[in-house]
Amino acid sequence: MLLMEQKILAEGKVLPGNILKVGSFLNQSIDTGFLREIGKEIAGLYDGCGVTKILTIEASGIAIAVAAGMELGVNVVFAKKHKSSNVDGQIYSSVVHSYSYNTDYHIVVSQDYLRPEDHVLLVDDFLANGKALEGLMDLVSQAGAHLVGVATAIEKGFQGGGDGLRARGVRVESLAIIESMGDGTITFRRQ
Repeated sequence: MLLMEQKILAEGKVLPGNILKVGSFLNQSIDTGFLREIGKEIAGLYDGCGVTKILTIEASGIAIAVAAGMELGVNVVFAKKHKSSNVDGQIYSSVVHSYSYNTDYHIVVSQDYLRPEDHVLLVDDFLANGKALEGLMDLVSQAGAHLVGVATAIEKGFQGGGDGLRARGVRVESLAIIESMGDGTITFRRQ
């Protein structure tokens, strides 16, 4: 998605530690018109694939997942990073290591919201080393549901998570893949 690359170049900021700050349009202050375009793009990539549910992880992936869910006409479920008092009954749980925060989360989803008959699309804002998506894939597996694929807004290709998932046969669609970044420069992988 050329529009995503242009937005990253115009508004993104490269921070130390291979962090790309896109808070001005994607995950703190959300450009709703741009979000609508992201939803349409993801829906176009997975239209006709039988998606019945979208699964994401709180918090930054929720807006993108909802935009895609609205375009595909399917419900969105998000994994919570901690079991809270409003998550009762039987749950699916997995451990995810966050690259950004260098901590482990025990993500949970109520079994009421993820069922064996579901065809699940995973959606997130970033794909770096793939740990969040692996955790979500574990939840899909625990539910006995079918994984349709993955859609991310931005993939840090140089961190290998997306390539690793693709090597395992997972369909991964990223709207922009960053091949390298540093010293104020960003280079995109041509898809």
